[in-house]
Amino acid sequence: MKNKTMTPGDRLVLAVTGATGVRAAGLLMDRSPWPVTLVASKWGQEVCARERVSFEGLTERAAEVLDNADLAAGISSGSVATVGMVVLPCSADTMAKIAAGLGDSLITRAAHCHLKEGRRLVLCVRESPWTLIDIQNAARAAAAGAVVMPISPPFYMFAERDPAEVTMAELLGAYVDRVLAVLGHPPARTWEPGK
Repeated sequence: MKNKTMTPGDRLVLAVTGATGVRAAGLLMDRSPWPVTLVASKWGQEVCARERVSFEGLTERAAEVLDNADLAAGISSGSVATVGMVVLPCSADTMAKIAAGLGDSLITRAAHCHLKEGRRLVLCVRESPWTLIDIQNAARAAAAGAVVMPISPPFYMFAERDPAEVTMAELLGAYVDRVLAVLGHPPARTWEPGK
């Protein structure tokens, strides 16, 4: 694990669930200015294996790793301060549970705590196309205070580049920078017309 000391309110919670796009989670950990508390669902770990992302590699980069079945972990309490929580990737199932207010796992319980305490909760949904049910769940989660941010890279950041030369890592990196910006960490670069 990273050798970062966590102080109250200084941690970023990262939840990995069973949807594609787990490479972005690793990039978020690498770029986070805050120590990361990692929680992964069973299917989140399965996606790591299928997408050839080392789950052990993710745990080594985390300041803290928690079991998704451990509802007694600190982040299951609203009294444990954080800078926010990111669910990346966020499955439609996880978004549905959060929208319904379910707390049947550490991930969904921690998400509920972030909403009730008015802290940032970013749901990086990786599903396409969306059903009406998904749209309604996203609307319910947003109405409760979540930021619903589908994994959609800011392609405009590469407008002047040859598309054949832009890598997936660059696209996901630009997306992750936007996620961190939502949490209050300014991106290293921005796009401005005419520059």
